[in-house]
Amino acid sequence: MKTDEIVLTPEFAKQVADLYHDMEAAYDRTAKDLDFSCSGCPDNCCDSFFLHHTYTEWAYLWHGLKTLDDKLLKTITEKATNYVIESEASLAKEERPIIMCPLNSEGRCTLYLYRMMICRLHGVPATFTRPDGQQLHFPGCFRCQEHISTENSLAPLDRTQFFQRLVNLEIELLGIKRMTAPKVKLTIAQMIVMGPPKL
Repeated sequence: MKTDEIVLTPEFAKQVADLYHDMEAAYDRTAKDLDFSCSGCPDNCCDSFFLHHTYTEWAYLWHGLKTLDDKLLKTITEKATNYVIESEASLAKEERPIIMCPLNSEGRCTLYLYRMMICRLHGVPATFTRPDGQQLHFPGCFRCQEHISTENSLAPLDRTQFFQRLVNLEIELLGIKRMTAPKVKLTIAQMIVMGPPKL
């Protein structure tokens, strides 16, 4: 069966960028209300094992990767390949991988403007209301939990609207193919190694 690479139009890419901007602004407001900052943290969230679930973010990641020069992209791809090998070994031993993201270079994200949703929202306390009405709660990273008291009355970041907007973008991107497209459940490293998404 013939598959075609998903290439984002400038208009669609802008919608993703706007969504990411709004996520970042919401995170910053919550962090400011909590008087919380990542500055000086001994940990690095870029070694957290996160899975991503949309063609939209996968395609936007590659939208960013294609802006890099060939040498840097080759280096990142090599790091991603090693990440996949190491993470599969850890998972085979039923251990959660703790490996630095292949996009991280000297503590900084090489594709900061294109980083994924979870990279933008992880850290502060948050909630998410599922379509069935069940509300999920995320306490925040260990450092944020240490920073705030359990009696803190400030409202956590509500991720719901951002997930809804991402779902709407996914529906728009895939169209009728969304009913038959394989489910996405990949790390950033896997998305890099596999190349741009195809349908």
